[in-house]
Amino acid sequence: MTEPTYTPPAVWTWETESGGKFASINRPVAGPTHDKALPVGEHGLQLYSLATPNGVKVTVLLEELLAAGHTGAEYDAWLIRINDGDQFGSGFVEVNPNSKIPALMDRTGETPVRVFESGAILLHLAEKFGAFLTGPEARAEMLSWLFWQMGSAPYLGGGFGHFYAYAPEKMEYPINRFAMETKRQLDVLDRHLAERDWMAGGVYTIADMAIWAWYGQLVLGRLYEAAEFLDVTSYTHVLDWAQRIDARPAVQRGRMVNRTFGDPAMQLHERHSAADFDTMTEDKRAAAG
Repeated sequence: MTEPTYTPPAVWTWETESGGKFASINRPVAGPTHDKALPVGEHGLQLYSLATPNGVKVTVLLEELLAAGHTGAEYDAWLIRINDGDQFGSGFVEVNPNSKIPALMDRTGETPVRVFESGAILLHLAEKFGAFLTGPEARAEMLSWLFWQMGSAPYLGGGFGHFYAYAPEKMEYPINRFAMETKRQLDVLDRHLAERDWMAGGVYTIADMAIWAWYGQLVLGRLYEAAEFLDVTSYTHVLDWAQRIDARPAVQRGRMVNRTFGDPAMQLHERHSAADFDTMTEDKRAAAG
């Protein structure tokens, strides 16, 4: 039997240098590290986010709501640079004590309402506008898939993604462990989508948006440069579903908001009106000097 390479101490202590790519922003305690108020724009919905899969879920829904004619869904999207520790500012922690993006302040009523956790934000907005939900007979199915995504994605992001793409060194056991779980989840989706167009109730809902942001983008080759490793094209039903969602104009706009990486034409660091897509993407800002 191979001797273990690591023996846990009796009491774990934090060593910042052992965290890999994101060591500088990971810590075992909560609360703010500095005082910084959050900006507030003119719209009732104030989003503080970054275009990670969890952030994309919310901007996709907001753009879909606007495309469907829900003018009350106009929003300001403020960029939270997590690599710079913006999520630990006092204003952000007041909105999300867990210091994770996305976070939403709904100021449309008499009393502002904070909403954090991406799944909670999706449900809050969908119910607020009565859109992208199923009928009552399929509500439990939709919620089951929404919560499936919230419970499953940590295996994909924090598990597979961390050890495959971000850990300080490649380690066979965790990569194998989380690759197996990621592929099992893809198989769950592929079997489900083999018999239906959408995740629940025969209609496009927040469950599709939430799952697409992670697993759809994974099979489209956008996460962790792991498409070949995971043989994502073998999940043909997931790929077809992902491509159909990806072709939606509102989804394409939602992917751009609060994005800071990749093609400058796909980066809209902040979004305060629909016109920003035509004038404020990073390629246009650079061209304007």
